[in-house]
Amino acid sequence: MKITAVELRRIRMPLVSPFRTSFGTQTSREVVLVRVTTPDAEGWGECVAMEEPLYSYEYVESAQHVLRTHLVPRLLSLGDAITAARVAHVLEPVKGHPMAKAALELAVLDAELRTAGRSLGDDLGAVRDRVPAGVSVGIMDEIPQLLDAVEGYLEQGYVRIKLKIEPGWDLEPVRAVRERFGDIGLQVDANTAYTLGDARHLAELDPFDLLLIEQPLPEDDVRGHAELAKVIRTPVCLDESITSARSAADAIALGACSVINIKAGRVGGYLEAVRVHDVAQANGIPVWCGGMLETGLGRAANVALAALPGFVLPGDTSASDRYYAQDVTTEPFVLEDGYVRVPTGPGLGVEPDVDVLAELTTGVEQLEV
Repeated sequence: MKITAVELRRIRMPLVSPFRTSFGTQTSREVVLVRVTTPDAEGWGECVAMEEPLYSYEYVESAQHVLRTHLVPRLLSLGDAITAARVAHVLEPVKGHPMAKAALELAVLDAELRTAGRSLGDDLGAVRDRVPAGVSVGIMDEIPQLLDAVEGYLEQGYVRIKLKIEPGWDLEPVRAVRERFGDIGLQVDANTAYTLGDARHLAELDPFDLLLIEQPLPEDDVRGHAELAKVIRTPVCLDESITSARSAADAIALGACSVINIKAGRVGGYLEAVRVHDVAQANGIPVWCGGMLETGLGRAANVALAALPGFVLPGDTSASDRYYAQDVTTEPFVLEDGYVRVPTGPGLGVEPDVDVLAELTTGVEQLEV
């Protein structure tokens, strides 16, 4: 496949409400979209890096820079021999930057599959035509505000609630939600906010029968997670610590997790995400699909990934209106009895709305091919 044009498009998406985690509060999301054009099709990829280097060292400006300066030129060096399967290999000499790499790989994969008339779900190995949708609820100022938000999401039909927690906002919010709503699917996400010294405090979450606690300790403290898992009954789930299939295998071998959250951007692309899924499935470890407030383009890819057989827990595959009043795709993702449908059209199976994109665009960069 030959690429005839590459575009880096910067957009800003206002959120319907502020989203607060231990990393800070977001009121909008700035996104780098990658569009590749071939003689037969065009493909889109979405970079999930945040505006600031808080979730990881990657951030929007750095992602666009590394795409422009290092990744796209290396990909184009393949000439007519570009395939999605070769992207990771040709980009491997560039150390790190998995989110930027994932965006470029997805754009190539989308174009490739559109040309072949094949859906992303079929290509990745999806076995379901819809996936259960969970919702992530940020840290709030007061518990009554949190309870109102959770009640609203349950009324909409979400089948799992994830609460963001941090020191000072953990036991009481979880207790309040459990007491108010009873036996709902409930889990918490700490985003690395604790240390192993907090183990006994985190063990106080055990009576609430949570599905899991996600990434309680720093991402480089895999051994600490293994020690924590010996102290608490709540299943430990790793997010930021899982950067590849190899790191997943290591974490499992050390006993650092009994659940894994898979984010394609974090591991360098959807093809590597499938390999993480396969490692987990081979070891009897359940997985679920995490989210990074994606637009409809990235959400389409996440929903396709979440339809693989090892994804047995509801993911952060919310409907478009959870975060955005207006999504960038012509058809938004909607919640149907707690589920979101897997797109069946070629490639991502969704189309960007050119008028909406134009309104949201803050900059367009055409790269020389």
